[in-house]
Amino acid sequence: MRPSANVAMESVAQVYGAAAIGVILTGMGRDGTRGAGLIRAAGGKVIAQDEPSSVVYGMLKSVVREGYADRVVPLSRIASEVIRMCAARPQHEEAKA
Repeated sequence: MRPSANVAMESVAQVYGAAAIGVILTGMGRDGTRGAGLIRAAGGKVIAQDEPSSVVYGMLKSVVREGYADRVVPLSRIASEVIRMCAARPQHEEAKA
């Protein structure tokens, strides 16, 4: 397998900009860090799973250390955070049509 979180998140940042919400879950390495930074640079938001609820804290630690996580929450609260952020985010142009 090849790490691909950065590739997916880069596409999301390009297409959705400030309406993007990225979620980083447990995993090894730094995959997702650059992508999370691109989402933040585009005005979007990033949620990271917290260390106690993670199996492996590598990816999350990297995103948090870089300052890209807007919220760090337990796995059990990720879905409610996404819903909360969706309600507060600007709509993407395609969604408005």
